[in-house]
Amino acid sequence: MIASFADGAFESTPWYWWVIGFGGQLVFASRFWVQWVASERAKRSVMPVAFWWLSLFGGLLSLCYAIYRLDPVFILGQTTGAAIYSRNLYLIRSVRNGDSAATS
Repeated sequence: MIASFADGAFESTPWYWWVIGFGGQLVFASRFWVQWVASERAKRSVMPVAFWWLSLFGGLLSLCYAIYRLDPVFILGQTTGAAIYSRNLYLIRSVRNGDSAATS
């Protein structure tokens, strides 16, 4: 069943799920500001580690909200994104630790 504001979804959704959903979107969107500021400071395009952490945490919060809403499209998208963000963080950590086997 697809709910909408007219169907009472607004009234039947506990406030904390709105906080989780909007919080996830806010954290997720903030990564673009971090990337933009880092690139402007470096005078070249850069992808700071904070971008991937914000992507992961924002994506996981959004995934929690998607699971609560039982939205399979949103669930699949956020699950896939979380795997990609985690992999990027793993690769960054491996390079910093000098583990060349993890990146080959």
